[in-house]
Amino acid sequence: MLLRLFEPMMKNPKELLTGDHTRSITMTTPTVASGGIMRFAKVRLSCLACKAPMDKPTGDGCGTPLCKNCAPKEPEIYQKRLGAVNELEAQYGALWTQCQRCQGSLHQEVLCTSRDCPIFYRRKKVQKDLNEAQASLVRFEDADAECW
Repeated sequence: MLLRLFEPMMKNPKELLTGDHTRSITMTTPTVASGGIMRFAKVRLSCLACKAPMDKPTGDGCGTPLCKNCAPKEPEIYQKRLGAVNELEAQYGALWTQCQRCQGSLHQEVLCTSRDCPIFYRRKKVQKDLNEAQASLVRFEDADAECW
């Protein structure tokens, strides 16, 4: 059917579907195991407020998730992160409930994998954002555990 569209414009429309322009070339990215430049790359934590890279824990030996410039504002930053987690949990709960209603049962786990449903994608995005926000809160909790 696609070839019929191009027949009036080209002598041989089959050339569109074959040839060098249709091949795909994959290039692998370097990893630590393969060596090369990635052998020298280090994963470093960054400040949760200003995103500045942090090498070592600040002053008192506690592994705080904030740099020394943002450390005085730790309660405010923690409160913002906690509020974001609470908001994402509420959104995820609402979307989860809506999926349960669509499925017809409020007492069973949602087994929906419909690729046509916009709620499915919203629920998955909120779930991913929620996991990231909870991971940032865990950094605060780990820092408090080290200080005690």
